[in-house]
Amino acid sequence: MAEIKDKNKFHIFSSAYVKSAVNAKQYAEDEYVEIAFIGRSNVGKSSLINSLCGNKKLARVSREPGKTRTINYYAVQSRKAINEEEERQDWYLVDLPGYGFAKTSQKNKDMWSSFISDYIYKSEKLILICLLVDLRHPGLAMDMKAYEWLVNSGVDVQIIATKADKLGNNEKRKNLAQVKKIFQLKNPPIAYSSLKNEGRKELLELIENYICE
Repeated sequence: MAEIKDKNKFHIFSSAYVKSAVNAKQYAEDEYVEIAFIGRSNVGKSSLINSLCGNKKLARVSREPGKTRTINYYAVQSRKAINEEEERQDWYLVDLPGYGFAKTSQKNKDMWSSFISDYIYKSEKLILICLLVDLRHPGLAMDMKAYEWLVNSGVDVQIIATKADKLGNNEKRKNLAQVKKIFQLKNPPIAYSSLKNEGRKELLELIENYICE
């Protein structure tokens, strides 16, 4: 687990895989709210989930893009101190299959797209969708298509620009400005490096705003 310097601040202290689903009958039945993560295959989603939760073994990082083909539920526990009283929160981090993987048939792509759509449009406990895009490649067609699809779901969308450590500071700022211009949402995009945990603080603060009301 990642070291917590200030235990009064909102932080994640426990995370564990719970179950996988491919249809509505298999969704988690608890009353916990859900925050989902989705992105193009090989965008670094598993690494980001592990970085965010401070657990390197939580989400399996595959060398084969598109390996995650189920909706995966992770039970997360977070806490913060308010007026010296500790408050704990239980919620689900939901890992959605990556899109854009090449080694599969169109039939399978359509099937996976369908059950992802069913989850996003029908889940009553989904409060935030984090769309991951590669900061090195702003505005890819498949990311734009996913964005347009997600903003019509009625659920808040947050853009997370991954692999920030792969760019120099000037290029990072330039590309992040492009991402902000392309994806016009109420919350600005977050540049994230799973290797350096850059952006983790900002993402935790965002999540806190959603689950600590």
